Amino acid sequence: MYAFDLERPATVADAVTALGADEAQALGGGQTLIPTLKQRLASPSVLVSLSGIAEMTGICTRDDGSLAIGGGTTHAAVAVGADVFPGLAGLAAGIGDPAVRNRGTVGGSLANNDPSACYPAGALASGATIVTNAREIPADDYFQGLFTTALEEGEVVTEVRFPVPEASAYMKFEQPASRFALVGVFVAKHADGVRVAVTGASENGVFRWSEAEAALNDSFTADALNGLSLPAEGMINDLHGSDAYRAHITAVMTKRAVTAAC
Repeated sequence: MYAFDLERPATVADAVTALGADEAQALGGGQTLIPTLKQRLASPSVLVSLSGIAEMTGICTRDDGSLAIGGGTTHAAVAVGADVFPGLAGLAAGIGDPAVRNRGTVGGSLANNDPSACYPAGALASGATIVTNAREIPADDYFQGLFTTALEEGEVVTEVRFPVPEASAYMKFEQPASRFALVGVFVAKHADGVRVAVTGASENGVFRWSEAEAALNDSFTADALNGLSLPAEGMINDLHGSDAYRAHITAVMTKRAVTAAC
């Protein structure tokens, strides 16, 4: 790795100030950034650690019934602390291995927006709101492509607010070495309709499968998805799975998620 300075702010305000320095980079759990630095694919002069900011950690239920999770909260904490939202807790419990779950954070995952990460599907399917130091961003507006989000320079994900659905489940067909999603599908049944979000499959990143949502709004059963499929065009095609394979697995995982949610 290249040499760099490390800042450890104690407040969000101090973190934002530190990120204003030239070539400064936020450091959450480091599960993506540290390997990137080791490979010399990035060379920030300053790393601003967010792990010591108490106001960015914790889980609580808001007055409106939504689940508020601090951006610095680890996957392991979500796995045991989001019991009112079983689909999300299950998603967190299946990320990586214990070392990853105890270091990686919700905010870091959403800020990075890896095309095979799990949290983007959970946030998009639940209709979450991503809260930063400057504003609140609906999930439908937040995700903008591979590793691309609505975040502006120096903006920090401080909290994520998840509406708790009536029923939910996440099913992931994982790459066995990394446990990233070759395809991951999060299904959430809300009072005003069903949302289905897919990660790991598309060249454009996480997306909602509108045809599946329409079918499940008519009948929230796996059988309602019979005959539905996604085109292979636009799906990721790599050594782990072809585009046609990912399109097929998406339909399979969606059925499994609905069955698990029922």
